[in-house]
Amino acid sequence: MPVKNAMLQIAEHIDRTINELDDKQIEDMINHIIDADKIFLMGAGRSGLVSKAFAMRLAQLGQVVYVIGESVTPALTEKDLFIPLSGSGETNSVVHAAKTAKGVGSKILAVTSYMESSLAKTSDYVVIVKGRTKIDIEKDHLKHQIEGTHSSLTPLGTLFEDSVMVFFDGIIAGLMIKLQKKEADLKKRHATLE
Repeated sequence: MPVKNAMLQIAEHIDRTINELDDKQIEDMINHIIDADKIFLMGAGRSGLVSKAFAMRLAQLGQVVYVIGESVTPALTEKDLFIPLSGSGETNSVVHAAKTAKGVGSKILAVTSYMESSLAKTSDYVVIVKGRTKIDIEKDHLKHQIEGTHSSLTPLGTLFEDSVMVFFDGIIAGLMIKLQKKEADLKKRHATLE
């Protein structure tokens, strides 16, 4: 069944991704989040939705957090942390925002699949989360044509976005332990108007 096959592909990819994550990058990310005055998140498209979900959990943890592009987002300062998200690391709006944040003096912690990407090169810190991104799709297309096979059931950036969503939930768990927070603490800050 295609639905279950796709779910299995996603679960298997996430399992491989978890094993490939760098423990130092994870620890650094947790520490930079704790040390920042304010945290700013940005991603385009579905990566933007993943960023918003992470921002929600950070706010429930008591962090001061904003999503770039929202009307209530204040200016970045040199005491803030900017977390841009782009699988390819080449998304124009995200790379441009990182360059702007760098000009302000904010720390930049990129989450991407490519250490050699423009985003990674602009950033102070990078967390590599493997995923099938736009770059891989271009390579896959020719491979599929030669082999006569069908495209993946996880189109476009699905594997990256799903992997980062699970990764961000893991970061929240790590922050809960480090900040000694319980689920009840998060529930106090959960939205009452929905």
